Amino acid sequence: QVQLAQSGGGLVHPGGSLRLSCAVSEFNLNDLAIGWFRQAPGKEREGFACFAPNDGSTYYEESVRGRFTMSRDIAKNTAYLQMNSLKPEDTAVYYCATNPRPGCTVGEAWYGYWGQGTQVTVSS
Repeated sequence: QVQLAQSGGGLVHPGGSLRLSCAVSEFNLNDLAIGWFRQAPGKEREGFACFAPNDGSTYYEESVRGRFTMSRDIAKNTAYLQMNSLKPEDTAVYYCATNPRPGCTVGEAWYGYWGQGTQVTVSS
């Protein structure tokens, strides 16, 4: 079964950048939809970006569009989330999730496999 191992969170000042990693094992990243989610303190988990493996299409919620960028390194079987121009409201636990199907969605019920989450804190 697919396993996801996340890394790359931390503390950053407003306006700073971080890159999150989501290493995939037991499955070829080329065949996986990748979704990114976050859960801020006291709030429900929300999806904000996804990548579809069948056509390479991507989706970003307006809150992160233009600041966050997904990428993949197939050789390393790892997905990345580059986060720039970070704001305090981006503070959350961030999760990657996957589903070995074409297409993608930011609805979490669609995903069957989840990373362990990594904390991102944006504060001065």
